[in-house]
Amino acid sequence: MPELVTPLWLLGIVGLVSYLVGSIPFGVVIARVMGLGDLRAIGSGNIGATNVMRTGNKAAGIATFALDALKGAIAALLAGWLIGPDAAQMAALAAFIGHLYPVYIGFKGGKGVATFIGITLALAWPVGLATCATWIVTFKASRYSSLAGLTACGMSSIYAGFLGYLPVVGVLVVAKLLVFYKHRDNIKRLWNRTEPRFKKKT
Repeated sequence: MPELVTPLWLLGIVGLVSYLVGSIPFGVVIARVMGLGDLRAIGSGNIGATNVMRTGNKAAGIATFALDALKGAIAALLAGWLIGPDAAQMAALAAFIGHLYPVYIGFKGGKGVATFIGITLALAWPVGLATCATWIVTFKASRYSSLAGLTACGMSSIYAGFLGYLPVVGVLVVAKLLVFYKHRDNIKRLWNRTEPRFKKKT
């Protein structure tokens, strides 16, 4: 029996709701709740986990990463469970775009690595695990958070193709191109060897 195609109007609703969920700026919220000030006026001004970590509050950074990943994963998982795989892909991409361009804080969002990992785990968990492993290995070797994120996201669609998750390759390609775009200044600094590293604990 052929798989039913989700109506466009329903995909539109899924996309809108998922975008609003993805727009929740957990980094800003956590920084304020934990007394760290306005995250947008700290460090790079980015609302993601890396900038939260640079405040020196490791717990806040970990919480931001987890919540940014979860908002994308939950949106994709719920859409997939309630409607189907095409809705899951729509939800994943919309939540991811919401994180990059959140309506609640003037469309100035994060760079997307945590949310990217969340949607990848939701859409194809083996691909997500491989992406996480790539981030960890690259970060351990280089101590560059940006390089780890770029490498992990860049490899994700290759992993998806190799592991047979062809339906999600398109979503991952679009998402990783957005990650690269949001990291364009980091890429320049990496090229010029001026990108700050995370120091190893002594």
